[in-house]
Amino acid sequence: EAIGISEADVLGRNGRYREAPAIPYVPGYEVAGVVDSVTQGVTGIKEGDNVFALTQFGGYSDVICVPYKQVFPRLDWMTAVDAAALPYSYLLAYLMLYVMGSLRPGNTVLIHDVDSQIGLAALDICQIIGAQVYATAPLEKHDLLQSKNIVKLIDPRKENYEKILLEHTNERGIQVILDSLGGKHWFKNYRLLMPTGRLVYTGIDGRYQQSRFYWWWRFRLWAKQPIITPFRLMHDNKAVMGLDLTNLWQQNDFFSQWMRQIINWYDEALFRPDIDRTFKFDKAVDAHRYMETQKTLGKVVLTLTE
Repeated sequence: EAIGISEADVLGRNGRYREAPAIPYVPGYEVAGVVDSVTQGVTGIKEGDNVFALTQFGGYSDVICVPYKQVFPRLDWMTAVDAAALPYSYLLAYLMLYVMGSLRPGNTVLIHDVDSQIGLAALDICQIIGAQVYATAPLEKHDLLQSKNIVKLIDPRKENYEKILLEHTNERGIQVILDSLGGKHWFKNYRLLMPTGRLVYTGIDGRYQQSRFYWWWRFRLWAKQPIITPFRLMHDNKAVMGLDLTNLWQQNDFFSQWMRQIINWYDEALFRPDIDRTFKFDKAVDAHRYMETQKTLGKVVLTLTE
């Protein structure tokens, strides 16, 4: 019924997503629809059930075969569009903040690229848990984000967020940082961590990934990787972690456990995913072009039904 479009889909089509299969391949990480059939031995899911699922590519299809551990029952009041917006972005955000970042009520959090799909999902989770959120986003999106209850919103291209946040926190620093920028920001974010702080590395700046200087930029990024030894981490009392969902498929036994909490929050109406725009399935090209404008705020979803 519906297919979520992620930034990874667009990068993969451009040949700039390392984990993508060899071309030609079918993209798509998240789908929502109706079960046509179930193989022998699967329990808890039956033919005709409304579900949503994580897919390891292949999601841009009208029919797809999915391992049952990656399929989740859909609430009666959960629309197909909302369901297709949950698996990739919200699962990643939950893993970064709750599983790896050990987020607790009252913690201070810095979310880079809060205007991205994963950034908005992370913001929802922070607000559910009761964290104080600082965030970065392009200045042209600040007005759209003003209603999101962010303590301080900064444009990292025009402002020194390290200096600003140290002033805001009385030089204490931030407890959890989600770094999707990379490069020179690695050092800034590490310095910005307070003792016992957790830095979760989640990717590299999508604006660079879509530029025509991508390969030169990627070489420079690789050459400037920071070296942070275990001794330094021990001395500084800080933690640095990384997360890549594409390397977690063999751990799908945990997917249902992690997703159950997200579904419960949806059930309690504690959040609803931000849907920027929907496109008909045969307009997937237009949807990708729209994503590449960098003007979206929320999920872009393909729909197969009226």
